[in-house]
Amino acid sequence: VSTGNGCGHTLLTPHSGTLSSKNYPGTYPNHTVCRWRLRAPPGTSLLLAFGDVDLEPSEHCAHSSLLLSDPQAGTAYGPYCRNSVPSTPLLVTNSSSVTVLFNSTSHLSGRGLLLSYATSQHPGMGRAFPWDVGRDPLTPLTMPFSVYCPAGCKDIHGDIWGNPSQGYRDTSVLCKAAVHAGVITDELGGQVSLSREKGITLYESAFANGLHSKRGSLSEKRLVFHKGIFPISPESCDDVLEVAAFNASSWWHEVDVLGQYRAWVAERAALGTAGHSWAAEPGTEASWLELDLGTRRNVTGIITQGSSEQHDYYVTSYRVSSSRDGKNWRPYRGSGGQEDKVFEGNADSHGEVSNAFIPPIIARYVR
Repeated sequence: VSTGNGCGHTLLTPHSGTLSSKNYPGTYPNHTVCRWRLRAPPGTSLLLAFGDVDLEPSEHCAHSSLLLSDPQAGTAYGPYCRNSVPSTPLLVTNSSSVTVLFNSTSHLSGRGLLLSYATSQHPGMGRAFPWDVGRDPLTPLTMPFSVYCPAGCKDIHGDIWGNPSQGYRDTSVLCKAAVHAGVITDELGGQVSLSREKGITLYESAFANGLHSKRGSLSEKRLVFHKGIFPISPESCDDVLEVAAFNASSWWHEVDVLGQYRAWVAERAALGTAGHSWAAEPGTEASWLELDLGTRRNVTGIITQGSSEQHDYYVTSYRVSSSRDGKNWRPYRGSGGQEDKVFEGNADSHGEVSNAFIPPIIARYVR
């Protein structure tokens, strides 16, 4: 739970989370306060990682401060500001409940604060926030290692370069890259296995799981994510699933200005089809496209594309539902499970956008 007018990006779950001050990493505002109450499951304790604490210095941190309190043990940590920073980047508490208090008076500078937390069930979390984790000289090249990424790291400040098939420049924000690669879901975070390998000449950008990576040049090393012991690549999945049949709620019977007829039927929805794609009848509500996979399959993600630059149409967002028998349909709600998940679609008519299903869908029919 967070309260106050000084709260920035915040995602708190029972097992991990990320929080920041308002405007982070821009200068935090004057005369604000935010209180976050962190609660872990009974029997566990909280670990807090200080990603960034940059509050304008003052005597006894009187002008701007970060203060943590442990109500169960009656102890407090801080106050912290630029001239009184935490002595270690990781704070291990003995409590399942911690209150984080941030406040500011008048000031001129300071990025504010960025914190993450996890429970004692995830001791590897301490390596999730340092941006240079991939350049740790103690980690031999290609030696796999594991990190616990907290929930909410998708929207933290920092860039990523690369994509799941290439790997990522080791200067990328690690947990953000893991969300982009579809290894974890941002709503829950999770354990990530990866290795450092030899860098490549060029890292192509891609839009995936609500994040846009950047195009970047050579780096000496790159980060390659793993599922189990296998690297994430097109070969690690069961390849592209064959679609036995396409169906749709409706389709567009187009007649252009020259009187030429064009049918935007469901079968034209196959990725890579030249020319125009599928489109619903204009003006219809709750349109859907249905894919029949022929038999029950394990579906780990979806790639969407617009109708080509010649026919400039695309879908900006969509929901997914699935069925094993074609009669009973289940909306996809992702790892959170509270509301139907809205996937971020395309921003132009030619680029491909990937979205991962975490957990995967087991179904014959997908809408």
